Amino acid sequence: MPIEILMPALSPTMTEGKLAKWVKNEGDKVEPGDVIAEIETDKATMEVEAVEEGRIGKILIAGNTDGVAVNTPIAILLEEGESVDDIQNMKTSDMPEPDNKKEEVASPKIETATTISTPQRKTDNRQLTSGNRVFASPLARRMAADKGLNLSQINGSGPHGRVVKHDVEHAKPQGAQKTASSGPNAQAMADMLGMAYTVEPVTKMREVIAGRLTESKQTVPHFYLTVECRIDALNDARKNVNENAGGKYKLSVNDFVIKATAMALQDVPQANSSWSDDVIINYENSDVSVAVATPNGLITPIIKEAEHKSLPSISVEMKELAKKARDGKLAPHEFQGGTCSVSNLGMFGISEFSAIINPPQACIIAVGAGVEKPIVKDGRIEIGTTMKATLSCDHRVVDGAVGAQFLQAFQKYIENPVLLFV
Repeated sequence: MPIEILMPALSPTMTEGKLAKWVKNEGDKVEPGDVIAEIETDKATMEVEAVEEGRIGKILIAGNTDGVAVNTPIAILLEEGESVDDIQNMKTSDMPEPDNKKEEVASPKIETATTISTPQRKTDNRQLTSGNRVFASPLARRMAADKGLNLSQINGSGPHGRVVKHDVEHAKPQGAQKTASSGPNAQAMADMLGMAYTVEPVTKMREVIAGRLTESKQTVPHFYLTVECRIDALNDARKNVNENAGGKYKLSVNDFVIKATAMALQDVPQANSSWSDDVIINYENSDVSVAVATPNGLITPIIKEAEHKSLPSISVEMKELAKKARDGKLAPHEFQGGTCSVSNLGMFGISEFSAIINPPQACIIAVGAGVEKPIVKDGRIEIGTTMKATLSCDHRVVDGAVGAQFLQAFQKYIENPVLLFV
């Protein structure tokens, strides 16, 4: 019987995504493992592989479609001996059942592929109702209720005319007054003042970043601790190692920071934890998330079990992950998780800053640039290079003393880099 190919969830929190393009077309044969489509999540572009053998009978969601809900059917796969006519007789999970149905129609099998998509907008699908019922996703129903919108007056762009989130977001007010916003609308203000501007659409990735950072600052009680580390010995060790690496790798200051963070988490395990309402989760390994700037926003690929990896291994792995992040090719397991984060803006000349915690982690360390300055040592003034590191802590998990102990351990490894080679 025909098989529904559904949009899967690529992470525990994913609710929707963008079907970037179809690699296979209607009528094409596919085998298990064949790439059939590409999906854009808020973090990366993923390839969708078929898990069943057959032929693409019908594409339900067009390429370059955004906002497709998880578990939405995106295509129909026909098995051997089946034809397009069999699709007309199937009952999809989004298709309403006729009230006067005489016979039970066999439900199609379901294929869950690694994909995300969004329905194309149809001209007018409001007629797709059963009695007084309008077919809509649960999220669309909640959003419509919050906005005071009548679902029966909204065009559905989902499969078979189903009303989805995108439709409600772009629906015009139906005679109801808009609720007052918390602040002035920037575009309206610019129009009023005659200011020149351009409009940039908010990407899915930027939307998720905005939501997560807002949630973090509103719900996580942050506090901050700063330590100044002398890095002359680190710079000397880095130069010596790179000169003798034979071009196999090139250590950066950030590689030392990642390793030092991992080792400090092992020395102060209370900082390697997460708040989970009724319990505190204590992690065994130091999985260090590292902030990487991409054209679409910030993403944090993970160096897993960094405490067990050598500096050269961390350096090579970090460069590979950073490239995949900028190309939008990170797999979910490469950026989901992590027990603590590192954000380094030293390469931009920033001497000191505070970072926002990446939930559900309890700590993020913000690293600034190395700065030459006069340093008093043993009653004498000498020139040295220092680097400031600011730790943002979730006070529900990490108290001030624990945060201070973590920074002391971090400083120990940074100022005595030989310990990172042991």
